[in-house]
Amino acid sequence: MKFQLEDVTVYFPYDHIYPEQYAYMLELKRALDAKGHCLLEMPTGTGKTIALLSLITSYALSKPQNPVKLIYCTRTVHEMEKTLAELRLLHDYQVQQLGPRAQILAVGLSSRKNLCVNPKVLASESRDSVDAGCRKLTASWVRAMAAENPNVPTCEFFEQYEKAGSSAVLPPGVYTLQDLRAFGTKKGWCPYFLARHMVQFANVVVYSYQYLLDPKVASIISKEMQRESVVVFDEAHNIDNVCIEALSVSVRRQTIEGARRNLNKMRQEIERFKETDAGRLRAEYNRLVEGLAQRGNLPISDTWLSNPALPDDILKEAVPGNIRRAEHFIHVLRRLVQYLEGRLDTDNVEKEGLVTFVGSIGSQAGIDQKTLKFCYDRLHSLMLTLEITDTDEFLHVQTICDFATLVGTYARGFSIIIEPVDERMPHIPDPVLQLSCHDASLAIKPVFERFQSVVITSGTLSPIDLYPRLLNFNPVVSRSFTMSLTRDCICPMVLTRGSDQLPVSTKFDMRSDLGVVRNYGRLLLEMVSTVPDGIVCFFVSYSYMDGIVNSWNETGILKEIMQHKLVFIETQDVVETTLALDNYRKACDCGRGAVFFSVARGKVAEGIDFDRHYGRLVIMFGVPFQYTLSKILLARLEYLRETFQIKEGDFLTFDALRQAAQCVGRVIRSKADYGMMIFADKRYSRHDKRSKLPGWILSHLRDAHLNLSTDMALHIAREKLNPWVQFLRKMAQPYDKAGSTGRKTLLSQEDLEKMSEANMNEMLY
Repeated sequence: MKFQLEDVTVYFPYDHIYPEQYAYMLELKRALDAKGHCLLEMPTGTGKTIALLSLITSYALSKPQNPVKLIYCTRTVHEMEKTLAELRLLHDYQVQQLGPRAQILAVGLSSRKNLCVNPKVLASESRDSVDAGCRKLTASWVRAMAAENPNVPTCEFFEQYEKAGSSAVLPPGVYTLQDLRAFGTKKGWCPYFLARHMVQFANVVVYSYQYLLDPKVASIISKEMQRESVVVFDEAHNIDNVCIEALSVSVRRQTIEGARRNLNKMRQEIERFKETDAGRLRAEYNRLVEGLAQRGNLPISDTWLSNPALPDDILKEAVPGNIRRAEHFIHVLRRLVQYLEGRLDTDNVEKEGLVTFVGSIGSQAGIDQKTLKFCYDRLHSLMLTLEITDTDEFLHVQTICDFATLVGTYARGFSIIIEPVDERMPHIPDPVLQLSCHDASLAIKPVFERFQSVVITSGTLSPIDLYPRLLNFNPVVSRSFTMSLTRDCICPMVLTRGSDQLPVSTKFDMRSDLGVVRNYGRLLLEMVSTVPDGIVCFFVSYSYMDGIVNSWNETGILKEIMQHKLVFIETQDVVETTLALDNYRKACDCGRGAVFFSVARGKVAEGIDFDRHYGRLVIMFGVPFQYTLSKILLARLEYLRETFQIKEGDFLTFDALRQAAQCVGRVIRSKADYGMMIFADKRYSRHDKRSKLPGWILSHLRDAHLNLSTDMALHIAREKLNPWVQFLRKMAQPYDKAGSTGRKTLLSQEDLEKMSEANMNEMLY
């Protein structure tokens, strides 16, 4: 369908549109017009992705004199592929309507591991090994040696790509990772470097959060992006955690030992170069006198992770004299490693600010702040000079230099925390020194400053007013949308007590109580005997899930559950979990149904959909608070309180409830879907906790369902006064998708033409 949204003609590839999609597009357009940033919360299963893509691509088509570029960031490769599939459908429709002028180039970009087509390189297992394998075949000095000696192996795909020169381009179209690999194989070109090259020319780029938020990657991949770009962070409810992880570094004993090995190997290489090619070391020294920015434009195959912190003006400075010579720099790193090793040798938990820590390095190791600041780039320069290609073997010394540069650059927003053991395993000595970032705004600030519009969107952004404070920005639009439904397809309820009237909760002083464990088990047992198809259970942590499943096994509850449905469990092993999910789906497909045990904040909670019969009921056992004794969390809470005036309790509750909402939202993936949600913890009945759930869940949570016990709920179900059996029977019947009676939930092009904006707002709200 095609319709007018103020002064923009929107091309939408379906015959009908949801009212909330229309309202979402309207708010998004206002943010683009204002050239500002926005926060938009849209319920799961309401077509958020296609609404975003339709509006932004149509907006670009309506302003051909100054078109905007769309940079769409996703969390996972699976989400990237889904986004590109939606974009292809939209692109085909726009070309059908407008002809060739609607053609665009849209590219998905991922790591070498996901794009490489060279079988020798792909034989490596880890991403770092694939990166190193690629460099061994494509580095400029390797190719120079191969030109003289044909026996030196190179990558035929990269050689063909280089030979093609300026003719190595992608024709207009939408390219998924699979399409890029197929195109590269057909042409004999390297898909990874082709995609890297085409990113600057593409109208739409879809890639991972890290390509914008991690400064080491962003300054290489995203440096060519123009200011007139719209950046979208999809499923961005955890964006503050992603920002913090991008600027946090951990140093363990293994890091220290590995860095020592790396430094020994580099020293040997320096001695070898002194004897065979001292000119290279002299040339590097002269280059460093002129400044790091004078490294020039490196060949694309030689670029490496960039500096995690340094702005361009500092890169023009000369590198400090005490690390210009290669052997001097190695000596400085040895002193730093020795200092860090000494700090790890402690029996007490220590916490320090960065100013104190840098002062301590200066007095004990003789390394000043400016020297620390340049460590990462100095290492990069030295590795290029020494022609090191197996970068996966040098990850430890890279970590040390990454740590040093961050410590030397920032004075606020970080803490140094040294822990001799993991508190959850206190008998195993495992000292760790952590540079912990507390301020999420540090990583995202360059994105807000550089691009004219940044869109942060997800199905769970409640309470939405906390994100501008956490990320330190002022959105021009901040809006939360509800879900328009012709039937109550969501049935949330709060279970506070078991059949014996004992309260149920995962509070620390209650979670190991046998009464709570038994009541949780009886609840699940009653549900598996009542609810058909798939049931998904989320626990607050792996350790709690292990403990409760063991207890159910010992008391015979697990055996009773398995008489009704098979049980599958998420583990921390990706392969095991993937296998468990496949078998869970098979059990649901064959009609028997199954139960899947998962963990809040885990891979399944963040990225796996349990749509249709794969998820008819989701049970959230407890409130998924973070581990509140974590020293890193306590330091962050203190920083948030002092800097942004965010109270500890408010942040912890906000964080726990967004995780709970993310978990239960896994079962509703479209308006045709239906499912029940049980929040099994007495704390959900409190208004201060419950009110932080998204509006689209709260709007279906009746007062009568806020304080249920297991037997009350089952009694209601058996009497057919409410949800469980009756709800599922009712939902399984055919229904009026368009909502012709009462409020419309599907709008045709004709409906949109008839309605004014005022009518739309009246209908929605």
